[in-house]
Amino acid sequence: MDIRHPDLQPLYALHIETLIARCARVLEIGGFDHLVIASGRPALQFLDDRPYPFAVNPHFKHWLPVTKAPGSWLVLTPGKKPKLVYLQPHDYWHVVPDAPAGYWVEHFDIAIIREPKDARAHLPTDATRCAVIGETGAGLDGFAPNNPQAVLDFLHYQRSYKTPYELAMMRVASKIGTRAHRAAERAFRAGASEYDIHMAYLASARQTENELPYGNIVALNEHGAVLHYTELGHAPPTQSHSFLIDAGASFHGYASDITRTYASVDAGEFRALIESVDVAQQGFVSRVRANQSYPELHLHAHHVLAGILKEHGFIRMSAESAVESGVSNVFFPHGLGHPIGLQVHDVAGFQASESGGTIARPAGHPYLRMTRKLEPGMVVTIEPGLYFVDLLLAGLKEKSASKDIDWAKVDAFRRYGGIRIEDDVVCTDGEPENLTRDAFAAIP
Repeated sequence: MDIRHPDLQPLYALHIETLIARCARVLEIGGFDHLVIASGRPALQFLDDRPYPFAVNPHFKHWLPVTKAPGSWLVLTPGKKPKLVYLQPHDYWHVVPDAPAGYWVEHFDIAIIREPKDARAHLPTDATRCAVIGETGAGLDGFAPNNPQAVLDFLHYQRSYKTPYELAMMRVASKIGTRAHRAAERAFRAGASEYDIHMAYLASARQTENELPYGNIVALNEHGAVLHYTELGHAPPTQSHSFLIDAGASFHGYASDITRTYASVDAGEFRALIESVDVAQQGFVSRVRANQSYPELHLHAHHVLAGILKEHGFIRMSAESAVESGVSNVFFPHGLGHPIGLQVHDVAGFQASESGGTIARPAGHPYLRMTRKLEPGMVVTIEPGLYFVDLLLAGLKEKSASKDIDWAKVDAFRRYGGIRIEDDVVCTDGEPENLTRDAFAAIP
């Protein structure tokens, strides 16, 4: 999205209005006069003078599209214009953050400082009347993050409901990600190594590894069975049978999270399995509707995927038996998805209400990342998968259900690693909006 787009300014104005209203409410709940948010500071590596890549406080970038201004602060006081204390140091060792500019600046009173300690003069005098959100180490003398739990609970819960501005940012992140996915697929088809596919992705996204919302998973062949595979082999395999890529992009602080799986030209049996999972995944997407229980959708996915295992001859038991016995967990060992937004695994997926509390996962599903009911404005990933993980399959062989597995068929598919297909989906008042498929469809 062009940041000069005429529709962006009213979207952002509405976004700020929404956040100001939430701020007033949370200060009332917590009994504070001010909400103060630290952008954060770079942390040095152990026994070294090199900093880790800077990651801005997500509460900071929720208010404005600034992700590279360490040492800056936001001061939010009901009845007053939001204040940005912006660190722009005199520094010839590093790139200095640009002067504030763009569609957002008119919504803030901005104070430019040259040294981190100078921020203290622009912060409220009485720190005890402030809810200060930030990481350990972000504080100043007499002014440190206290991260009140009641404040965090409220803000995290409300972050689940994306404003129209946030959805606009996520649509752009999806467009960047899908364009880069196409480049990665082309590299795979040309016989590239995992490393070279990864580099093709970065070049197309025009983002460095540190700018991406998470580390790319670029897995050829059996590496697709490692759920978080990040090794990046530099040499291509003798023969590429399959390719699983889980990679996203960032835009103004918002993330996309996209996974696709491809079969080589001569892997027809694996391609057929991918197609079955893809059809199932689109069916799960269609159920992203208001009042849908996410755990129930996850359990529904297990039954459907177990049916695919039976249809393709991997198991001889019924889908119901595969779920009840835990066999489906061997082939689908992770959750159906998670909230996404300012963070890839966004907050409050288990939260019972804006006052806190936890909604427990269903028994036997420890890796599910969301247990809430879906509501309009929420954005979640839908990412079913089927995998051939040696460790999990070895455990299954020791169980009574082993007799109902076609082990010759399973062994033949180990070389493919696994399948995962993931879209980012908006829950609306009606039909879900599939950010990922819409973005793929828009590619020329």
